[in-house]
Amino acid sequence: MTHSAPPASQSSPLQARKSASLTGRVRVPGDKSISHRALILGALSVGETRISGLLEGEDVLNTAKAMRALGATVERTGDFAWRVQGVGVAGFAQPAAALDFGNSGTGCRLVMGAVAGCPITATFDGDASLRSRPMRRIVDPLELMGAKVTQSRDGGRLPLTLAGARDPLPILYRTPVASAQIKSAVLLAGLSAPGITTVIEQEASRDHTELMLRHFGAEIVSEPDGAHGRKIALTGQPELTGAPVVVPADPSSAAFPIVAALIVPGSDLVLTEVMTNPLRTGLFQTLREMGGSIEQSDVRGDGGEPMAQFRVRASRLKGVEVPPQRAPSMIDEYLVLAVAAAFAEGTTRMRGLKELRVKESDRLEATAAMLRVNGVSVEIEGDDLIVEGRGHVPGGGLVATHMDHRIAMSALVMGLAADQPVTIDDTAFIATSFPDFIPMMRRLGAEFG
Repeated sequence: MTHSAPPASQSSPLQARKSASLTGRVRVPGDKSISHRALILGALSVGETRISGLLEGEDVLNTAKAMRALGATVERTGDFAWRVQGVGVAGFAQPAAALDFGNSGTGCRLVMGAVAGCPITATFDGDASLRSRPMRRIVDPLELMGAKVTQSRDGGRLPLTLAGARDPLPILYRTPVASAQIKSAVLLAGLSAPGITTVIEQEASRDHTELMLRHFGAEIVSEPDGAHGRKIALTGQPELTGAPVVVPADPSSAAFPIVAALIVPGSDLVLTEVMTNPLRTGLFQTLREMGGSIEQSDVRGDGGEPMAQFRVRASRLKGVEVPPQRAPSMIDEYLVLAVAAAFAEGTTRMRGLKELRVKESDRLEATAAMLRVNGVSVEIEGDDLIVEGRGHVPGGGLVATHMDHRIAMSALVMGLAADQPVTIDDTAFIATSFPDFIPMMRRLGAEFG
């Protein structure tokens, strides 16, 4: 079954109004990247994997359904607690129907990698938004390993049928862009190949897959390559063993209450167990450079991933230049950073954002439109986003969310401190990644209505 956008009559608009200070202590949902990978690697392991803190948004639940369809036992044992009984490397069974990933590019692309190393055929599908997104750069390396696309729409778009390799080949692959999804798909396919599968990145992308593969028992070596790159070598055909996973709170989800607390006067928030993997914390570094008060304490780690408690207080922000090499560590956070930049004094220039053009929507254009309709001066030059901050935002605009949860949440955050209310055209897609966002923000003091 595929999903498409709800008809206009079913959309649920929402308005965010100037709020009193945001206060309280909160744990945002579990990290989406870790949640997807825990389910997939649990399914590719022998024995039982118990997961706590799993994000129970639609994207992750669709990955759980896909793992069941491929033969693993996946069951919910309590709030955010799940149990996976795996089938082992290359052990996936032929699914009886198409695998529907809804809105989730991560789930779809990672599972393509896992399926590519198994001698089965599976059809991948999703909602209207996911069907519009390019898959060719994922399947190109998978075809070098012996998998074959037998059916797809123009440009390798969904629905796409992938025949896995009977005898997968290990490859050395240089990724064309910094993308954890491309790297992860190649490594997951490489689990089934004899010998060493190597991925070389010119710019290091998120390393969650490498850390979790090691956690489940794979032999994987990651070392610097060039000025900003990494070379990752995976020894194929390991026996992965089920392992417990504590999913840390998602830094991409934490970004929204953090920016809200910085821009709403008098706010003082504590966020617990936020992942602090250095390849995911570019936003926190940037906000601190802008003058944001973000204190870190209680640092600890689990499953290879570090986490910490953050205390965030309202701050006067100033414009900064964000270097392009920081983009991979905060690619999902530029939308809400643009909101912070709008409330800062001075110009913020975010460089090298070409990856934003191939997300759920063209996020670069959508971010500029979100700001412009609310009276903020913004320009796009090439792949750079330039926001002219004046210390306040006029607001009063209606923001088109383009079926994109991050645009919706960023616009709502902006409305909490804007002079006039900010309205979004639809809230439906927020549930894909952060189902509790609106109630959680209301508990902290946000004015939505």
